[in-house]
Amino acid sequence: MKPILKLYRGYANDQELVVMGHVFKPTSKQEYDFQKKNFKNATSIIGMFRIRTIGNFDVYLNIDNQKIHTKTLEDGYFKFCIPLDKSSNYGWINYSVSIYYEDEEIIAQGSYILPHAGNLGIISDIDDTFLISHTRNPLKKLYILLFKNVNDRKIFDDVVPHYQALSSAGRPKSLQTGEVNNKEEQNAFFYVSSSEWNLYTFIVKFTELHQLPRAVLLLKDIKDSLTDFFITGRGGHNHKFEKIKHILEFYPNLKYVLLGDDSQHDPFLYENICKIFPITVKAVYIRQTGNSKKEKVENTLQNIATLNVAICYFKNSSEAIAHSKLIGLI
Repeated sequence: MKPILKLYRGYANDQELVVMGHVFKPTSKQEYDFQKKNFKNATSIIGMFRIRTIGNFDVYLNIDNQKIHTKTLEDGYFKFCIPLDKSSNYGWINYSVSIYYEDEEIIAQGSYILPHAGNLGIISDIDDTFLISHTRNPLKKLYILLFKNVNDRKIFDDVVPHYQALSSAGRPKSLQTGEVNNKEEQNAFFYVSSSEWNLYTFIVKFTELHQLPRAVLLLKDIKDSLTDFFITGRGGHNHKFEKIKHILEFYPNLKYVLLGDDSQHDPFLYENICKIFPITVKAVYIRQTGNSKKEKVENTLQNIATLNVAICYFKNSSEAIAHSKLIGLI
């Protein structure tokens, strides 16, 4: 059997391209089946955390008539950060990566985004920001992950129209067609989460089913044991802070909207980001996940507001939409 080459969406500015992926050991198991239900779905989900990666494996990026060589890290992860000549192409651009196995070339196709300077960058958390996950109840969160397939998972009301409006905010009216897959209309979207790369395919499928904007996903290091599965999405949140900080450093000419929820640490991470980038963040949106607003979160958002950043602490996405219209964001 052949090794498995998995690519993730990449991103670029006028000087650098970043693309990444994993190389897995051959397996007879099929990739996550989105149609399975109940225990069969649980088996598929658990299988995502029983994968085996290949370290120090040769990987080749095919771009601009070049074949650039690197090797995977110990956990099978690879990342190309390479100089990029200024391109006249913006939006989503295709690329390919290849590996070799017994003299056969295995090629995978991917895409990366190159946004126009001056556009918006939208950075959103996933769990309990748009995907209902019950993070405040770890047992319920685990149950839903195991026994609800991607078609049965729920999204918050009015998230989709809000995100679609943000994807086309500031774009010429002629390009605001309502087609979220229109390469020309999208602002740069990033979904940054404490979930692991194991769940990449699941998240992409969920966002496609609900017509959420196409986005770069930045997730935590891949896990390969059942023990890791039972603590998925938990642990330190430095990963999210560093990933968000990297995006704002990588695209200093974008203006940003940050979306998260109050179930974990998003408000406090976003406060630190706003302090470090005092003229870059336009707005912070925090979803209320409990029955009442949290005093500590309200105080944090008020502090963010003193940095001339618009804030919205909302229960329903209809409130977020109204706020975005009020401040002229959409």
